[in-house]
Parts: sequence; structure tokens; C-alpha cells
Amino acid sequence: MKAPWRDMGLRDSEYERICELLGREPTWTELGMFAVLWSEHCAYKHSRPVLKLFPTEGPRVLLGPGENAGVVDIGEKVAVAFRIESHNHPIFVEPYQGAATGVGGIVRDILALGARPVALLDSLRFGPLSDDRSRYIFGGVVSGISGYGNCLGIPTVGGETFFHEAYRQNPLCNVMCVGLVPRDRIRRGVAAGVGNSVMLIGAPTGRDGIHGATFASEELGEDSESRRPSVQVGNPFLEKLLIEACLELTEADAVVGIQDMGAAGITSSCAETAARAGTGVEIDVERVPLRERGMTPYEIMLSESQERMLVIVKRGREDEVRRICDKWGIACAVIGRVTDDGIFRVREGDQVVAEVPARALTASAPVYEPPAEEMPEAIRAREADLSGLPRPEDYTAVLRRLLSSPNLAAKRWVWRQYDFQVRTSTVLAPGADAAVIRVPSTRKALALATDANGRYCYLRPRRGGAIAVAEAARNVVVVGAEPIAITNCLNFGNPERPGVMFQFRECVRGMAEACRALGTPVTGGNVSFYNETAGQNIFPTPTVGMLGLVEDLDHVTRPGFVSPGDWVILLGRNTEEIGASEYLKVVHALDAGEVPALDLELEVRVQRLCLEVIRAGLVRSAHDVSDGGLAVTLAECAFASPGLGCRVSLGEELPPEALFFGEAQSRIVVTASPEAAREILDLARRRGVPASLIGEVTEGELSLSAGDAVIEARVEELRELWEEGLSWALS
Repeated sequence: MKAPWRDMGLRDSEYERICELLGREPTWTELGMFAVLWSEHCAYKHSRPVLKLFPTEGPRVLLGPGENAGVVDIGEKVAVAFRIESHNHPIFVEPYQGAATGVGGIVRDILALGARPVALLDSLRFGPLSDDRSRYIFGGVVSGISGYGNCLGIPTVGGETFFHEAYRQNPLCNVMCVGLVPRDRIRRGVAAGVGNSVMLIGAPTGRDGIHGATFASEELGEDSESRRPSVQVGNPFLEKLLIEACLELTEADAVVGIQDMGAAGITSSCAETAARAGTGVEIDVERVPLRERGMTPYEIMLSESQERMLVIVKRGREDEVRRICDKWGIACAVIGRVTDDGIFRVREGDQVVAEVPARALTASAPVYEPPAEEMPEAIRAREADLSGLPRPEDYTAVLRRLLSSPNLAAKRWVWRQYDFQVRTSTVLAPGADAAVIRVPSTRKALALATDANGRYCYLRPRRGGAIAVAEAARNVVVVGAEPIAITNCLNFGNPERPGVMFQFRECVRGMAEACRALGTPVTGGNVSFYNETAGQNIFPTPTVGMLGLVEDLDHVTRPGFVSPGDWVILLGRNTEEIGASEYLKVVHALDAGEVPALDLELEVRVQRLCLEVIRAGLVRSAHDVSDGGLAVTLAECAFASPGLGCRVSLGEELPPEALFFGEAQSRIVVTASPEAAREILDLARRRGVPASLIGEVTEGELSLSAGDAVIEARVEELRELWEEGLSWALS
């Protein structure tokens, strides 16, 4: 007979440890509570030692890892709460609800800090659009994000979408939420104040989502479709009411702590709030409002029903909480109280069904440090000889092909489904390098971007991790913002495999190095392991959510060309690198070659110079060079302008395919009037930044040359290919 704890995802050694901590065998309810809170999704058993590599402190950081979300100070008595999380396994089983409840959960994380959610972003990965199931999941996920976010009235202002065979069986859905909160109203998820009431507000509890945390902590398999009950069902209209009720409770100062009921539901929210405060909690499951009859204590404690919050209410203020909840039409109930014994006690009426030290659930899970060794196939791919690849006969045809490919084509099909203007704070909408939203009652704005490159991280994990941070920072710099902090969502395969643990460890090291160089501490995030099916891992995909601060709205800069006759300047230097590029994948069907080098000192100088000339009013447009290389970047600058193009000469020192399509790092294209351009070039010389005049803005044509190689095309012809590429791939 199979041991029941194994069905819950616990190892035999873990069960033995639970018995040691309790001094007895656990009850059935206790076993379920340990199973969810000791799952990889909640306990970070394989990642905790590695995550310590991240820098987490800085002059702006108010709350860092360990809280519901990170919080940073942006001045004028305003703080920003932000976090990114995954809902990867649920979207494979049920794309719409998996994505929708991912949005709902991350919104509640921000709400738990007392912050009003003001923006959403996403980072999505799918299999090729030639695959029927990948198209189905893609459509369902986009619909789920838009359906939930639009109903909440929170704009989805940016993100990224990528397609590759590596994600065919394990699609990724990472969602980032950003909120604003007055510094003096920041709340923490703590069960403080012995005798204070523990209240549950929001939706009644049902059987949906039971063991969702353990489902997220195991590989997908042939029976994954049967796990639909582990996917929660969302109600965005109720969540909208919950948002307003929680914000009013915070403003009324009636609560001492708020906690989202996400993974592991009542179990995690009670245990985590008690552990943070060093207190205990006693609750009675008979007081929990239920949606279904006959639910057992085990089911009630593990349910992940959505749109619920746990609030710790000041003693004597319960009626005030009830009045506010009644005003917004949401249910509330006192389910317990805060105690002083450090014990999480669960009653069913007069019967105790669970009695566990809160810290045993949250801080006593085992930590594993499995061996790490690079995958031989990754080494072979990185060291592949690319010298024999045929050079293109028609570089214009290559650019057309790249611009119409799903990864580089416009994502209008995606973001036109999002309401990205609701609340009227959006300054730069989806399609720019970064989204920009106003900070009310100030001249400040937030710049927001998500970024990841799984191919880079597969071929050279440490460098790929660093590039993800550097490019995300570059994305906010070119819109006129200073990068100030990041959150991350680390998506990997099975950490018990040495190759995956090597990828994870090295990616984190690279990210940490880049964060230190760029001054962007990590305020929190999420680790998503076991993104693997039948031994096939995803590309290691550490997603960076970057927060930038625009000090003055006048500094906001767009990517589009502005005026014929403006000079086009390249900050940074071109190189001969072509490895790991989208060009190699689209044209030669290769995920191979050396990842572009990254000089972090040069990256910092390029970004600082770009921000300096933007703030000085010298720049008319700015756009970073990334996937697809310089030719794609210049085409995108033209697409973002009314009828303008450019004439650019890149010299003949390097191979044309590297100059046109190579993805050398630390490069930004800016345009300026001739007089301002001379100042920029002089400043670049004085700041030690490579910079060169490569051309000028023209009307209607894109004309690029690299020695004898040329790209010549009408901008409108290229724009049509770029705008329709994704729709064509879906048809």
C-alpha cells in the first residue's frame, strides 16, 4: 500500500521529519497542511541557498523578499509595491482560468501591502504556433489575462510573448502587478496583537484548487488533464469589490495585517502571518463560509478558492470591518484569534483537528542542495561551428522574414485585447520598450518592463541571466527612467536533475552580478521548478520585472523617429557576434553558437549616458538593440513614426549578417538634431562610451548598407509584414 504522504508529494524522509517536529504522527489535516507548505512551490526547498546570492537591500528598498511583494520608495511620500509570479502548470491544464487566476493572485499580493494595484504586465512562453494545442493555450491565456484584468479596471500595459519548441509541453505564464501606496499606509502580512480577531473576507470557500501548490511542484505528465480540480476558478467582479473593501479597511486603520489567500489557502495565510509576527493563531473551520456542503477540515484548510483575504483585525473593530464589507457587498466572518503560544491550532467546533507550531510549517522544511553539472547537449550547441553557414543572397528578404516571424512581429493581436488605457494614467502603452504610467499628483512616472531570453540562458546560463537584467534595465532607460529595482520569476525544469540545477545556479549568479552593477536590488519574486514533461525541460527562463523611475514626465522618450534630417547615433559598439540570435533560429533553424558577450561596466556607462542626454533634452527618440539586431531595431523605429525611415551605413569591417542581425549587447539607437547630436557624441567621448554617427532620418524608405550588402525597402511594406506576422501565423 502506497504511503499517503507520497500521494501528497512528500518524501519518506520528510514525513519522518514531520513526526520528529510534532513528537507524534500527524493527523490527516496536519499532513495535508505540511504537504502544501513543504511543497517546492511554497518552501523553496531547492532554491533557498542559491537565492541568497541576490542583492536585496538598497536606499530605496522598504520591504524586500519574504513579504507579499517588494516595496520601494520613490519620494514625495509615495511607495511602489510590485511582484511577478507564475501560473505555469495551471495554464497547461486550463488556459483561461489558469491565466485569469494568475492575475487575481498577483493583484491580491499587492493589495496585501495596502497598495492600490495600478498596472499589470505579463511574460508568456508557448510552443510553436504551427502546433494546434499551442495555439489553443496561447489564445486561452491571452483571453484569461484580458478577461480578468479588464474586469478589474487595471490596465495591462506591457509584456512579452515568445514561441519555441522548448515550451510546447510546458507553456509559461508570468504576471507582474504594480501598486502605489502612501508610505505611512504600508501594511504587512502579520498576525500581531494577541487577542486580535482573525477574519476571512471575500468569496466563500469551495473545493477548487485543493493541492494546487503541490500540483505546481511536480512535473506534468500524461495524467495532467485530470488535475483540472487543482486549477482555481476566478470571479474578477468579486475581486474588484474585494480591492475596494481592503483599501478602505487599510485607510480606516482597522487592521494590523492583511494576507492574500493564494497557494495553500487558509493554511498558508494563517501560518505565514503568525510566523512573521512570532505569534500563534487559533481558528474554527465551522466558522468559515462555505460554497459547498460537506467539506472536511482537510478540504477547507487546503482549498485555494479565489478572491479571499485574511485580515487581522484590531480587537473591538470587528463591527467596523463588517460595515465596510457590507458596503462593498462581500462576505466576512471571524474565524479565529491571535494567540501567544506560537501554535497554529485548527478546531472543528470543540474538536482540535490540527495543532502545529506555525514556524514548523513555514521555516522547518528541509533544504536540498543537489549536484549541478552543465548539460553536454548545451555545451555542444554553444560550441557548434557556424563558420560554414551560407551567407544570405538577399538581406532585404531576410529582414522581411524576421519581421514577419512570430517572435519579432508586432504583438498587437495580444495587447489589443487588453484595456491598457483604463484609469487614464498610461503614458506609453504596449509596443514601446517599456510601459510608462503617471504617479498621480506628481511629475513622476513609473517605467515597467519584463524581459527574459531562454535561448541565451540555455547556451550560457550565467551570461544569459545577466543579459536579462541588463536588457530590462536598458528598456526602462530608453524611455527616460532610472532603473531602481527588480522582481523576478525563475522558471526552470526539475531541480533534482544536475543539468537543471546548474542552469538555475548560474542564471542566478549572472542576474546577481548584473543587479549589483546596475544598482537594482531584488525585492522578491517567485521560483517555478518542475517545468518538465517526459524528461523534456523548458529553456531556463528567468524573467525579470524591472521598475524604473521617471523623475519628470518631460523626460519620457519614445522609440519612433521624429523629423527628417535628424542624425541617427549608435551608443555602444557593433561586434562580429551572431551566435544565439533570432536570425540563426529563423533563417537556419539553429539554437546554437556563443551567446553575445556582456561587459557590465560598458553596459552601465551606456545606460547612464543615454539617461543623461535624455534628461538634458538632447534626444528625440531612443530604442535599445535586442532580438533581431540593428536592422530590426531601425525598422521598429520607423514603424513607430509617421511615414519616416532612415539611411544608415554600418561600414564594412564586420560581416553584414553580424552588423544587420547580430545581437551584440549594450547598444542603443538614439536620434537627435544635428546640433544636439554633436553634443551627444562629445559627451560620449568624455564619458568613455563608444558612439558613432551611422545615418540620418529620411522619409518613407529604410536603406541600410554594410559594405556591398544592402537592405532597401519601403517602410510601409515592411510595416505590413510586421503588423500581420502574428495573425498570419495563427491563421
